[in-house]
Amino acid sequence: MPRNGFLPFSLPDIGQGEINEVVKVLSSGWITSGQKVAAFEKAFAEYVGSPYALTLTSCTAGLHLAMEILDLQPGDEVITTSLTWPATVNMIHLCGGRPVFVDVERDTFNLDVSQVEEAITDRTRAILPVHFAGQSCELEKLRKICKDHSIELIEDAAHAVGSEYKGARIGSGNNMAVFSFHPIKNMTTGEGGMITTHNSEIFERLRTLRFHGVDKDAWKRYGRGEKAGYELYHPGWKYNMTDIQAAIGLVQLERLDGMIEKRMTLAALYDDLLSEVHEITRPGRVPYDIRHAWHLYTIQVDRDKTGIPRDEFMEEMGKRNIGTGLHFRAVHELSFYKNHYPLPVGSLPETEFISESIVSLPLYPGMNESDVYNVVAAIRDIVKKFKE
Repeated sequence: MPRNGFLPFSLPDIGQGEINEVVKVLSSGWITSGQKVAAFEKAFAEYVGSPYALTLTSCTAGLHLAMEILDLQPGDEVITTSLTWPATVNMIHLCGGRPVFVDVERDTFNLDVSQVEEAITDRTRAILPVHFAGQSCELEKLRKICKDHSIELIEDAAHAVGSEYKGARIGSGNNMAVFSFHPIKNMTTGEGGMITTHNSEIFERLRTLRFHGVDKDAWKRYGRGEKAGYELYHPGWKYNMTDIQAAIGLVQLERLDGMIEKRMTLAALYDDLLSEVHEITRPGRVPYDIRHAWHLYTIQVDRDKTGIPRDEFMEEMGKRNIGTGLHFRAVHELSFYKNHYPLPVGSLPETEFISESIVSLPLYPGMNESDVYNVVAAIRDIVKKFKE
């Protein structure tokens, strides 16, 4: 029997604290980039352990600016994963580079580091891994590869706010790391993103590129006691976050560890309950020391084991009042990239298998244990129905 009431795949966890802070900003008379943005950047930098953090309108904006820092020339290559949201790859292409796809690990969905080095050529400029679902890639090995070949490492940390690798938070490394605060992420600002770096020169260039290329944002141009005038040395974009968003972000950041703890508890319960559903493959774990932020709980629905294709499985879950997500269809199989960067079928066998079988189950702090029991009961019911 379907549960009573629909269980969405995800909901943002917004409380009265966030609402109160937004009201304060709205009442202040200053709602665009200002003191709240500066405070949020400072707090985030301290949280992850980076000297510099820059707020943005989205993670996509951060990926765009990171590619601009590379100053890609026609033919320059960036190694990345195809198992990601298109933004990761779009920014490589739109900034003049060529995406080079490396396969992923079947169990963790992270970039298969053992295959990275053989993909490097004399045109490779960077490696762009994705910390899938909040589980860190093998950064130590990636950093060594980058150092050995004099190329850059840029982390797509859209899933990984609050994640840790060998005791250090994602975003604390010397390289650029880009985060997302989309409503389904572990913390949100409505929409928004952040980029971290240890390099002061890169930070200053990112800061000016974020706001048209001018050397003063709105707060510095219109704030009390600020001198008039501004200068522009390189054209930029308008990717600045507002104080309204930053007010939400400051409260969310304070609550982040608690929200991750709740996700971890729910993920552990999923693991336990699904251990007896042998037709379903649970998400794997990396062998090194991490803190998994559990942005997503992703299972694999293998048609040969379940008797049902993944898309139909998701429809059946919906009929039982359970929302699900698809993270992700392989980018190299989407029409644009299939046409512009064609690869023979089977070139990325693990990615292609996962792309056809992956499903994200509901996971967010507002859920309770009974919700997880409902989800697993629905899965059991579907498997039983289609295996008969």
